[in-house]
Amino acid sequence: MLRRPRKVRIDTERLTLRPLTHGDFNAWTELRAASRDFLTPWEPTWAADHLTRKGFTNRVYWVNRSVAQGSALPLLIIRRADNVLVGAITLDNIRRGPAQSATCGYWIGQPFARYGYMREALTAVVHHAFTELDLSRLEAGCLPENTPSRGVLEKCGFKYEGVAQSYLQINGRWRNHVLYSALRSDRRGRTDAG
Repeated sequence: MLRRPRKVRIDTERLTLRPLTHGDFNAWTELRAASRDFLTPWEPTWAADHLTRKGFTNRVYWVNRSVAQGSALPLLIIRRADNVLVGAITLDNIRRGPAQSATCGYWIGQPFARYGYMREALTAVVHHAFTELDLSRLEAGCLPENTPSRGVLEKCGFKYEGVAQSYLQINGRWRNHVLYSALRSDRRGRTDAG
């Protein structure tokens, strides 16, 4: 039996991050549809029901289960000034025990790209993961040519770790990804030498 999902809300200077609900259907589908050409080069192929009410309902159920089980933390990114959805960010594959880690993924709607919203959201999620969820390591990957995504990760303290061959199917093709990580106590590149 699932526990009742705990209320998760993260506020930043301009944004509120919260799980999606059934009431977000119109805003979510409209932003995804309007940003399709902008997003599909970077994402797995959308399912046939991706923008349907049924597909969205299944997504909401997945969000509720994931939050209740502690296996993922999928959050919408809402601009507080006008309560507009600008994108989403997810901590997925949360692993406990000796790993204490998760994988981070995100997307931003085309009209909201290049305004610093994702950097603000990712910074808040990293802080939440390390302080509230007691995680030790966050991982993220993106296509090598996705310069904006790489820049966001680097500005948020993620360090380049290498390339994963044929990591994910993106837009119907197996693609290599560059991998990054953020550590709660990051000492990479430092030594005890004075």
